[in-house]
Amino acid sequence: GTIFLDGVDIRDYKIEQLRRQIGYVSQEVFLIDGTVDQNLRLQAPDSPPEQIAEVAKLAEADGFISALPKGYEALVGERGQKLSGGQRQRLAIARSLLGAPPILILDEATAAVDNDTEAAIQRSLERLIQDSKKGLKQRTVMVVAHRLSTIRNADHIFVLEGGKVIESGNHEALLAKGGRYDRLWKIQTGETVTSDSRGC
Repeated sequence: GTIFLDGVDIRDYKIEQLRRQIGYVSQEVFLIDGTVDQNLRLQAPDSPPEQIAEVAKLAEADGFISALPKGYEALVGERGQKLSGGQRQRLAIARSLLGAPPILILDEATAAVDNDTEAAIQRSLERLIQDSKKGLKQRTVMVVAHRLSTIRNADHIFVLEGGKVIESGNHEALLAKGGRYDRLWKIQTGETVTSDSRGC
């Protein structure tokens, strides 16, 4: 019943301090009716332009932003209606990286995007994870997903069913067990055809 961050019980943090430790991206992206830049700065309004550009590149958002008629000053419309779902999601990931939070939580962040966008987001995650492994920027990335391709390179995977952990390990170890994860992987990669497609 206790959660520790770097050995400290989260109840011992002030709530503002705790929130600064966590970047969060959900399946439903919240954007205001403003510019790309304003949306990126929502939680960190004083971020310098070079930091904005850096997180946009990390999230593979810089390319499409630069292609917009006014770039970072382009209006996104109410709820980001002028952008595609994948573009909105990449903006949300970039925004969550401002301030370099040591914990990044992606909650079904690729569920509503196409395969190309998922691949772009996956490349972004790989860069973040590699930076952390190299000691450049220490960060824990937690990914909640039904699409197993999103999590296959995770250091540790927990398979949940009925609110309980039924399997855990890395991708290769879970496949070798031949359990629930292995069956789901085979279904999602087309190795097995079945109606049983509940996720992790």
